[in-house]
Amino acid sequence: MKNNLLSLLSVLVVLVSSSCSTSQKVIQTTSSVELSESNSTSEIKNTKDLLKRKVAIARFSNETQYAKGAFYSKENDPTSKQASDILSTKLASTQKFILLERDDIDLINAELEYTGEEVQKIGADFLILGSITEFGRKNVGDQNAFSRSKTQTVQAGVSIRLVDVFTGQIIYSEEAKGQAETSNKTVFGMGERTDYDATLSDKAISAAISKLVENIINNCMNKPWRTFFLSNEDDKYIISGGASQGIRVNDKFHVFEKGKKIKNPQTGMFITLPGENVGTIQVQFTGGEDPLNEFSIADFINGGLAGNDLTDYIIKEIK
Repeated sequence: MKNNLLSLLSVLVVLVSSSCSTSQKVIQTTSSVELSESNSTSEIKNTKDLLKRKVAIARFSNETQYAKGAFYSKENDPTSKQASDILSTKLASTQKFILLERDDIDLINAELEYTGEEVQKIGADFLILGSITEFGRKNVGDQNAFSRSKTQTVQAGVSIRLVDVFTGQIIYSEEAKGQAETSNKTVFGMGERTDYDATLSDKAISAAISKLVENIINNCMNKPWRTFFLSNEDDKYIISGGASQGIRVNDKFHVFEKGKKIKNPQTGMFITLPGENVGTIQVQFTGGEDPLNEFSIADFINGGLAGNDLTDYIIKEIK
């Protein structure tokens, strides 16, 4: 009888243990498509040889009512700062961009002035405007005589606009949603109980941003890389950009005269007409220490400038 009771207790312990569980799930959706978070930037190929675009996250706002209490400050919104940092980290991990700090530019300039360094500015090729459009948290529980379960869920919606600085046009706009949840189940009081999980906010926002990052990359890389002349010394042309952007000695680039700008009466926007290809330059030397002061020296191998005003021309990659 005693052995039978011990056997029954052993089976009961096994059943209870197998019924107690804690799990976590993160999903992201965009255009009504559900994707796993692992299918994002990890599948993007590492291509250090590509010419890097200069990208700045100009603004990330929180358009929801989440965490907006009596002492809320729009300039120090933690949720929008969190989203901006996540996006910046994901873009940096692709090694395809030179990221320019805009959100904390005042702090950077103040530090440079304090150390006696000259404040330098560098223009971006693309600006990212983002906003958190949806954010919510809910707890769902179930309890009966022998077991209890609890699920915490956070859902976030993120909207992104990508602006071509040269034309001022929005070249990409999309909204994505991410969801993160954690759940646990206890039987006869056995099993781990989960308290408030603050990390779910990070994971939900990260899941929403992950899909957008891939589309940001595709839209930026589809636009031809471009740079500009800085000066001309003894028929040696100094152009902006160097090694950190992927420029190498012997690289060749087309030179275009800037096209005429005309105003579209239908939209009120200015349109830049295609410019004329005036020649090809070849890089002879690259210098500088970082994206702020890098430069390259190039010669024309065919063609040349029709005028002396270097601002009338733009340099583009050869595709």
